[in-house]
Amino acid sequence: MTRLVQLKGHAMELDRFDRQLLALLQQNCRFSSEQLAERVGLSASAVQRRTKRLREQGIIVAEVAMVDPNQLPHLTFLVSIELERDNYPALEQFKQWIKHEAAVQQVFYVTGDVDLVAVVTATDTRDYDNFSERLMVANPCVRRMNSQLVLDIPKQGLYWPV
Repeated sequence: MTRLVQLKGHAMELDRFDRQLLALLQQNCRFSSEQLAERVGLSASAVQRRTKRLREQGIIVAEVAMVDPNQLPHLTFLVSIELERDNYPALEQFKQWIKHEAAVQQVFYVTGDVDLVAVVTATDTRDYDNFSERLMVANPCVRRMNSQLVLDIPKQGLYWPV
């Protein structure tokens, strides 16, 4: 079965081999082409061509190491952010600003009582307070922030079903 994926205005077909490769690479991006080929039933060269195409077309955007947050001294916060209503230029400005903040790990534009939810890391509460101040000064469109300190991360992952 082939699925069409909409990518930057162009449809791209993902067949079962592409989906299997994506699933395996999300589990461990260090699999060799030979290991992947054995698992999906293709030749190593076919796997290399397919993964190259998936990278070039922007489906695979990065290959990173996941770090155990319990092994590093830091705090994690979930931050709910409410912006001025109906101010879409300010929303776009905020999205651009937050892309360059190293403390921000993820941001979600959401429905409901707030506009965005961010995952933010800091070395300590003072570091987080400095981040909050930078955010508020650089983005006067922020009406309210609500922060929650993460006590434990029972599950951490970046897997997307394919």
